[in-house]
Amino acid sequence: MQNFLLSARAVLPMFLVIAVGYFCRRAGVLSREDVPRFNRVAFRVFLPCLLFYNVYVSDLSSAVRPRLIVFAVAGVLVVAALAIAGVLRLEPRLDRRGVIAQGIFRSNYVIMGIPIAQALLGEGNLGPIAILIAIVVPLFNFLAVAVLESFRGGKVRPGTVLLEIAKNPLVVSSLLGILCLLLKIRLPSVVESAVSSLGAVATPLQLFLLGAFFRFDGLRRYQKPLAVVTIIKLFLTPAVMLFLAYMLGFRGVEFVALIGVFASPTAVNSFTMVQQMDCGDAELAGDIVIATSAVSVVSFFIWIWMFKSLGVF
Repeated sequence: MQNFLLSARAVLPMFLVIAVGYFCRRAGVLSREDVPRFNRVAFRVFLPCLLFYNVYVSDLSSAVRPRLIVFAVAGVLVVAALAIAGVLRLEPRLDRRGVIAQGIFRSNYVIMGIPIAQALLGEGNLGPIAILIAIVVPLFNFLAVAVLESFRGGKVRPGTVLLEIAKNPLVVSSLLGILCLLLKIRLPSVVESAVSSLGAVATPLQLFLLGAFFRFDGLRRYQKPLAVVTIIKLFLTPAVMLFLAYMLGFRGVEFVALIGVFASPTAVNSFTMVQQMDCGDAELAGDIVIATSAVSVVSFFIWIWMFKSLGVF
C-alpha cells in the first residue's frame, strides 16, 4: 500500500495539471493555436533555466555516470533500429513509416521525465538526469531527422542536423551548467535565485500546455497504428529496457533517469517536426503524442509501483 500511494503521488499531480490545461482550452481560456507560442517561450526560457540550474547545483563527479550514459545511448539506438525494421516490414504507407518509427523511439524525456524524477527524488538530486538530457535529446533529434528524411526520400545533411542540435537551448543550457562546474564559476546569489525561480515555472507550464494541446476527436482515424505505437512505446520497450537495467544493477537516480528515457510518451515536438519538415502524416504524428500521453498515466503508475516494490529507488 505504501508503494501504491507513492506511485499515485508521483503520477497523479502531474496529470491533474495536464487536465487543467485541457479544460482551460475547452473553456476558451486559451486556444490550441496559442500553445505553440507559449511552448516556444517555455523551450527558450524556462526549460533551459531548469536544466542549467539542476546541473549547476550538482556535484559533477557524481552527476556524470558513464555507465548510465552508455546504456541509455545504446538502448535508444537499438530501439530506433528495431522500430525502423518493424515499419519497413509492417507499414505499407511511406508517409506513415517515419512518423511511426519516431513515435516509438522518441521520448518526451524533458517534459514527462523531469516531473517524475522530482516526485520520486526531490528537487536537489537531478544532476545525472540533466547531464543525460544533454546527451539523449540531441540523439533523439538527430535520429528523428535522419529517419523522417530517409523515408521521405530526402538527403540527410549531418552538418545541418548538428548545427540545429548545437543551437538547441536545452543542450546549450546543460553545457553551460557543466562549464560553470568545471571552471568553478559561481553566479551572484540574486542571479541564482532568479534562475531557480524561472526554472520552477518550466515543469507545470509544460504539463499545462500539453493538456491544452490534447484533442481526442482524431483518435478514431488511426486506431491500429496508435494501438501498436502505444503498446510498444509504453509497455513493451520499458518492459525490456527497464528489466535489463534492473538486472544490470542500475538503482536510485540512475534508474529513475532510465524511466524518463524509455517509459515516457512520445515527444510533443515530434509532431512539430513532421509538420515543419512536411515529411509524413502530421495528423498521425499529433495523435501519437496525444494517445501515448493519455495512456502514460497508467503505464507510469505501473512501472513506478512495480520497481518501487523491488526496492530500485
